[in-house]
Amino acid sequence: MKIVILERNSVGTDVSVDAVKEFGDVTIYDNTVTLEEVRERVRDADIVIANKSPLGEETLKDAQNVKLICEFATGYDNCDLEYCTARGIWVANVRDYCTAMVAQHTFTLALALSQKLIHYDNYVKSGQYSAQGRFSNFDLPFYELEGKTWGIVGMGNIGRRVAKIAEVMGCRVIFYSVTGRSSCREYLQVDKETLLAESDFLSLHCPLSDLSRNFIDGDALKKMKKTAVLVNVARGGVVDNAALYEALEAGEIAAAGLDVVEKEPLEPENPLSRLKDSSRLIITPHLAWASVEARKRCVEEACLNIAAFLRGEPRNVVNP
Repeated sequence: MKIVILERNSVGTDVSVDAVKEFGDVTIYDNTVTLEEVRERVRDADIVIANKSPLGEETLKDAQNVKLICEFATGYDNCDLEYCTARGIWVANVRDYCTAMVAQHTFTLALALSQKLIHYDNYVKSGQYSAQGRFSNFDLPFYELEGKTWGIVGMGNIGRRVAKIAEVMGCRVIFYSVTGRSSCREYLQVDKETLLAESDFLSLHCPLSDLSRNFIDGDALKKMKKTAVLVNVARGGVVDNAALYEALEAGEIAAAGLDVVEKEPLEPENPLSRLKDSSRLIITPHLAWASVEARKRCVEEACLNIAAFLRGEPRNVVNP
């Protein structure tokens, strides 16, 4: 069995992928970017392990032995499912491996912004605190989560985990279903207008699709509270970055915490790159999923997907 790992570094060099070698002859590439690289590297493979590398007719047409694509991720939008299905290629993703970390990072961003932590840390480290004559400083107001409304877009595993944490912290939880087909009954489902108008904190946990692209646009931002904090740990395209920049500059919302942007890595042309005030905007480099524990689980789950495939069992296959 010939196995190719196209993007070994996507799970971090501090996490071993040696367990994959139990299943066959493994060729490992640190990263694979271009179509030409993908096409050449998968040519003789039986199993392809990838993350962002494009896998469709253009890159797989000469790879006639491929029968399984394993994602080092939950997302599989790098795969042309229609083509893979027609070829009889199973596409298997990794599910629920980073739920705890993404939920944790959601609150890391929300609390850092709402409590102005970076501002106050800088205040102390700059020497201003040592130079003042009083014991405390709270020149930028901050507020409690207790009694606030936490809105959620996307009530899957991560959304539900966030809802539970928000509830424990004293928040009223509401949510909006992009598809309108949510099975969640534990929390109040509302329409988009209500979600935008009532949320003190609004966190995004939905997949990127035609329904969710630019879900938060200029019009949506104008309908939010001026005191609202927006958190996007979903996909960059769910938020119109230019519109968010304008809203933050105009004070239409209080702050935003982003782990994802429209094009990654963040480009200098993205207007958000010009906003340096960390009391209003914090951007992290798409790391909400990437705790050591989560990355280890990602590799372990991919191995379980391969083992199931070799037994003829479709585990986590998204195109059965």
